[in-house]
Amino acid sequence: MSRSRPEVPQQLRRSNPDAVVDCAVYHEGKRRSGRSHYADAVRTAARQRDAFVWLGLHEPDEATMASIAEVFGLHELTAVQAAAAGHRPVAETLGDVTRLVLRTARYVEHEELTATSEVVDTGDVTVLLGPRFVITVRHGAAGALTSVREELEARPALLAEGPWAVAYAVCDRMVELYLDVAGHVERDLEALEETTFAVDKAPDIAHIYQLKREMVEFKRAVLPLQEPLQRLLDRGVVPDGLYPYLVDVRGRLARAVDRVAGFDDLLNSILQARLAQVSVDQNNDMRKIASWAAIAAAQTAIAGVYGMNFEVMPELRLRYGYYGALALMAVAAVVLYRRLKKVGWL
Repeated sequence: MSRSRPEVPQQLRRSNPDAVVDCAVYHEGKRRSGRSHYADAVRTAARQRDAFVWLGLHEPDEATMASIAEVFGLHELTAVQAAAAGHRPVAETLGDVTRLVLRTARYVEHEELTATSEVVDTGDVTVLLGPRFVITVRHGAAGALTSVREELEARPALLAEGPWAVAYAVCDRMVELYLDVAGHVERDLEALEETTFAVDKAPDIAHIYQLKREMVEFKRAVLPLQEPLQRLLDRGVVPDGLYPYLVDVRGRLARAVDRVAGFDDLLNSILQARLAQVSVDQNNDMRKIASWAAIAAAQTAIAGVYGMNFEVMPELRLRYGYYGALALMAVAAVVLYRRLKKVGWL
């Protein structure tokens, strides 16, 4: 039994809210011309068999989502969750609406890694799938879906599969972004590894920790998506025509997960190598300090002996005894310096 759609006041239907990026009706893989209010689009789709509405939103407020929930027949909790940002990847079904959440990722260009560099910018996309509609809600600057819509509209056979074709296209784009970010991060790690073992310019440990924090954020976007995606494939809610496509997405996601996990291991190795270098440098500094202290101690010992003012002392009454003591200090310093230099302490 179909649920009746409530009437929306005329003043509400004059224009879409600012949060609406695009709204269109699709039938048999083709987009109906024009851009209508989402309430009108719902009624238009209801009059045609196999037509559906794709409503794209960017950071809507709760009032906008409440209005959309009323028009599309969404549960109140679903609307509240879609209006909020920061959700973990999840796939769940409430009634006849499936809620799929994915994390977005974007590589932030930077000239060099610093203690405050932002490497990966993340956000999230919520995809609400119903029998005759799909609503995409994006939070954050990353993961814009305009190009996804354009590419999908260029593939009418795929778009004819209905709302789940949009879900596949969004998943495909997110995984593509993960792999793209992974490629950029891999180059950053290679550069960091080279500078770590460079003699003239080694990175500060704070820079490495900053990259580790960025990788933690990236891992939280990529790794948790595996379980929801697998759940969708196991539950049989995906149309048969789209099942192979989502299996391909799952395979590429596994590749992204492996790369991200490898980044964590490599960063730990770089950090341990840098800590070992710092320890070695400190030991070298201590040896140099100890060497110069030993050289200075020899001069101090000789000067201390002759400063006791005893009457019977070697060379005390010689005319050149003072210069002899200075010569002895110089010889002792040279001998100690050459010896310490030979053993690598200086």
